[in-house]
Amino acid sequence: MPGDIIVTGMGIVSSIGFGVEETFRALVEKRTGVTALSILDTIHKEEFVMGEVKLTHQELMLKACVDVTLPWTRTALLGIIAASEAVKHAGLSSEELKTTGLISASTVGGMDRSELYYKDFLEGLHKENIDTHHAGDSTEKIAETLGVKGFLSTVSTACSSSLNSQMLGVKMLKSGMLDRVIVGGTDALSRFTLNGFNTLMILDRNHCRPFDASRTGLNLGEGAAYLVLEREASAQKANRPIYARLEGYGNANDANHQTATSDTGDGPFLSMQKALKVAGLQPGDIDYINVHGTGTENNDLTEGRALIRLFSDAIPNFSSTKAYTGHTLGAAGVIESVFSILALQHQRVFPNINFSTPIPEINLTPVTEVLSAQVNHVMTNSFGFGGNDSSVIFGL
Repeated sequence: MPGDIIVTGMGIVSSIGFGVEETFRALVEKRTGVTALSILDTIHKEEFVMGEVKLTHQELMLKACVDVTLPWTRTALLGIIAASEAVKHAGLSSEELKTTGLISASTVGGMDRSELYYKDFLEGLHKENIDTHHAGDSTEKIAETLGVKGFLSTVSTACSSSLNSQMLGVKMLKSGMLDRVIVGGTDALSRFTLNGFNTLMILDRNHCRPFDASRTGLNLGEGAAYLVLEREASAQKANRPIYARLEGYGNANDANHQTATSDTGDGPFLSMQKALKVAGLQPGDIDYINVHGTGTENNDLTEGRALIRLFSDAIPNFSSTKAYTGHTLGAAGVIESVFSILALQHQRVFPNINFSTPIPEINLTPVTEVLSAQVNHVMTNSFGFGGNDSSVIFGL
């Protein structure tokens, strides 16, 4: 329809690859990026496996083509690489970028650098690196590098951050406040994050097993992804490629606990229900769900209960892809949005690797092999700490 919101560009980097094409190959080859740590310097290096992008800070600066004399965070560099690919795919000119918005998400912000220098900062040193700590620094750096000047905003709502950046972008397009907008998110691994999740005792020391009865926690990951969104009329006028339509979105909060979803999955249920309503779809119209599926005891059980509440005994094909990339926190929603769009483009459902036994309380079995199927509408879920839960639906 003329008022539809269209995805005209995609860019991605994660532990399974740089770029959309390499990412798709990894998904269909069931090739995980969760491995032993070799970049992050931590006393826990031998204890955990994670979804680490295997380039050093110096190598990332060179790949991002930035001035290596300036203070860069890993979060910003990953974001620049992914956003640059999205802009290239959409074919945005330097003049168009001047009136384009950027809504970027992050939870880690610049902690990967500030945690290295904060002790020196107490002695008056390395202020330039401490200044990169806040979540908005990566947004500003991406905008400056790409020449985006229309509008800037940063979203930080835990693990739902980059789905919420998409929602804000859609609303600004529908209101006429922007002609086009780059939405997404970026997060890097840091010792702070590792230590925090380790304290919560929700990290798996081996490869995570989403929706499996034996699950013991998540694997952390890092990465970035961005989408270029436009109204359909604008996209057609500029003769841009159309990768997908962003059809529906929903956000809800069950206000249950700082880190746990309610036993009945109220927040996830409401976010999925709202997304269907905005899209004008019925539950039976969804062909595939890329679930949040972290591999933690609470998430998978409560998300499963929410799926049963909404879809009853007709739950669509579903899978968690976090065993590929690890949980990339604020970037997870948009990384998995790219996966969802790839599912639409290639008519494939990507597998829930490492699964063997259903959770007894819900008895749900995800897709475990690459599946060729008719895929017209895909839902992707991201549920954050504090109960901030979001769902987005993409269609052809």
